[in-house]
Amino acid sequence: MTVDEKDVREHLCRWQTILRLRDWDIRVRIVGANWRKSGDIKIDQDDRKAVLLVNRRPKCENLEELIIHELLHLKLYGMDQMIEELLSIVYGWEKDPKKEFANTQFMKLLESTVEDLTKGYLAAIKSPRSLSFGRLQNQIEKEVGNR
Repeated sequence: MTVDEKDVREHLCRWQTILRLRDWDIRVRIVGANWRKSGDIKIDQDDRKAVLLVNRRPKCENLEELIIHELLHLKLYGMDQMIEELLSIVYGWEKDPKKEFANTQFMKLLESTVEDLTKGYLAAIKSPRSLSFGRLQNQIEKEVGNR
């Protein structure tokens, strides 16, 4: 799939309203270089600004799923930052295996929660598009090839 900025903006406008993020200024940037991610979001919480980064050729097959996913990261960003700061207070600011373990577990939980919420929103709107298996498909390709 090749991403069209117009499609990104349409999905962004729709989901900004649904997720109650209209008070955020969000720019779209299509990333054309060889980038390993399908999407990301950079956030300035104090100024309520964000930049939605979307790979021109994402690994995912469902652009709407990608947009919802990244906007949910924006929605949960305050809690994300609070937990990261709490881990630093509890374990210190230096590298600590316990801190790294706790952070890894938190990030896995955050990512799976965002994925579950994304799937729930897509199901609620009865999206005709199938879920993206791009990341999982790449992992399978690396392990077993095109057998």
